[in-house]
Amino acid sequence: MKFDLETVVIFVSFITSFFAVFLSNGIIIGVPAIAQEFAMNNVIQNWVPTIFFLVVAVFTVPAGQISGKFGVKKSLLMGVIVYLIASIGACLSFSTETFLIFRILQGAGVAFLNVSAMAMVVHAVKPQNRGKALGFTVTGVYLATSLSPVLCGFLVHNLGWRSMFYFVIPFLVLCILLMVFKIPGEWKTYEKDKIDKIGSIIYGLGILAFIYGFTTLTTTNGLILTVLGLVMLVIFGAYELRQKSPVFNMNLFKNRKFTSSNIAALCSYIAVMVVTTVLNYHFQYVRGWDAQMSGLILIITPIIMAIMAPNSGKLSDKIHPQKLAALGMSIATVALLILTFLNADTPVYLVVIAMILQGIGMGLFSSPNMNAIMSSVPPKDAPTASASQATMRTIGQTMSLGLLTLIFAWIMGNLKLAPEYAAMIVQASQTICAICTVACILAVFASLVGIRSSDKFNTERPE
Repeated sequence: MKFDLETVVIFVSFITSFFAVFLSNGIIIGVPAIAQEFAMNNVIQNWVPTIFFLVVAVFTVPAGQISGKFGVKKSLLMGVIVYLIASIGACLSFSTETFLIFRILQGAGVAFLNVSAMAMVVHAVKPQNRGKALGFTVTGVYLATSLSPVLCGFLVHNLGWRSMFYFVIPFLVLCILLMVFKIPGEWKTYEKDKIDKIGSIIYGLGILAFIYGFTTLTTTNGLILTVLGLVMLVIFGAYELRQKSPVFNMNLFKNRKFTSSNIAALCSYIAVMVVTTVLNYHFQYVRGWDAQMSGLILIITPIIMAIMAPNSGKLSDKIHPQKLAALGMSIATVALLILTFLNADTPVYLVVIAMILQGIGMGLFSSPNMNAIMSSVPPKDAPTASASQATMRTIGQTMSLGLLTLIFAWIMGNLKLAPEYAAMIVQASQTICAICTVACILAVFASLVGIRSSDKFNTERPE
């Protein structure tokens, strides 16, 4: 393989995308050991993963403007360095407070990774290769999703929970060295703009209230925070439209391809994020399988997605990306429809078929939809577009998990998850999958709207 600029950029984007997801997913495996060492109660224990996602959500949109003003390579480098320092700090943590502080720093670093890596790919890679390059970035996400539970489980069991954080260090150092010595130049698009501090604060408070509120929607405070967050986000949108240098250019949503692709992304994450948890509950509580057997089966979908993503991304350079996205979500809809009827008598082969269809569908959807988002805006707005898709992912994932909590609480009340309540688990799972099927259908229609739009994709290569 020719070791040129595009290859290095794609490799760095792949590695940073992989490790941005690796610890955010894998940390779940290590939480019991971390909680035991630091004597955390169940509330604090739940904050270990939650606080990370909240910080990522708060920093994602401001990261778009910052990376555009100071340079996407510099912002990515800063994000990797912050993530590296926070990972080292997590290894050396001696109390709950210090550990959570470094989790906050990790979230801030990952927010810049998510935005800047994607924007750098758009700037450095030729438009005719953009879909393929973005496909490799998406592959990093899917591989991390499938491998992190297995790798982190091995590391925690044999070397302790700190080994998860030690594991990422050499890869982050490699990315730093490659960016410093192998990626010359810089890409700045908002260099003359002022940082929109007020807009960033309004957005940060709004998204914080909405996401945290939605995760606790079954409580009165959760409902109030969710509504308050939505109101603040509406205020944020209105405020941004009046700004000369907004932290997020709301006018981008006038482009129907951009808007439809973002809506499709949001609906897709709402639909599929929760499926793994539903299937895990089904395997362990309904069928009585052990965690190891369940984990091995659950790898099927993300592995297929990882195989499909770069190929569908490459295909989206030749075929209208939203046509591929619509086809992919149509296949995913069939998978969710099958799972809507999931019960104790459902043949295992039918469950596996649904998982395979989901993997094919999402693998066919994600890279082309990402290409559609990044290619529907002017080159100068690549950082904002990247921040937009990252925000859709965070909101969609949170709403999906919030939906899980809401439906299970509605059907099961305060009962614990256990095999003796398998009938209620089946009922809750079927309800969730039915709602997710509707979300898939909405994603299909959003992609179809984009196909019919008269707006054009941008094929200009950024300077």
